[in-house]
Amino acid sequence: MDQYATYPSLRGKTVLITGGAEGIGAASVELFSRQGSNVVFLDYSEASAQKLLDKIKDIPNASQPTFMHCDVTDLARLKECAEETIADYGTVDVLLNNAGAAGVRSRVPTVGVTPESFDEDINVNLRHQFFLTQAVVPAMQKKGSGSIINMGSIQWRIPATGSPIYTLCKAAIMGMTRTHSKEFGKYGIRVNSVMPGAIATQRQIDEVLTDEYRATVMAAQSLQRDLVPDEIARLILFLAADDSSAITGSSYVADGGWVSDT
Repeated sequence: MDQYATYPSLRGKTVLITGGAEGIGAASVELFSRQGSNVVFLDYSEASAQKLLDKIKDIPNASQPTFMHCDVTDLARLKECAEETIADYGTVDVLLNNAGAAGVRSRVPTVGVTPESFDEDINVNLRHQFFLTQAVVPAMQKKGSGSIINMGSIQWRIPATGSPIYTLCKAAIMGMTRTHSKEFGKYGIRVNSVMPGAIATQRQIDEVLTDEYRATVMAAQSLQRDLVPDEIARLILFLAADDSSAITGSSYVADGGWVSDT
């Protein structure tokens, strides 16, 4: 990791990450810990969280993150985790709204969507981003600074078919990012989003990245290789750090050149 940037502005900053036990979230937890940040991550998978904690414990000079068990669809627990973090550290300097998933029930055409599956997708992929932002913004306002990073996707830019409500959520995240950047900018709070392409997380490898799908990805990408979670996490670090102090209301595509513009 020595060949990548160190951000002095992230040392000692409090970073709250949802869905932090696996994939892009876990890569972000590790890289913020390597920066010396106070990292609190939320997830429902205790086994994956413990595995990540054990890994980071063995990294020289990395700060040890704090894990809080949380299903982000439980808004009461989500708010409780935000309040505990603020009570422990005084504020949240960086919020990474990362949690989300296109589950089996999501992968149906529009005619197969039910009111129940619609609500499930909204709750897993969109609703918690809004309400966790709502929970941490007052502390950021009080301090007069903060960086919020919302995890989107190129899914709606392709546009993809077969998971319409997940795609809808990811488009909505861009709109939410823009309106929140305007609403909170006067308090010194920056709000941006990241739109990854096909990222070879372990879950993607296990569930999605078949030879057929990889061929589809490579036909679309300019870079002819798998993209990995660390590559997205490094972009997130930049948007969290003071190095990006003039950037807000923006959405950054990190997809190996799949979509034609940013």
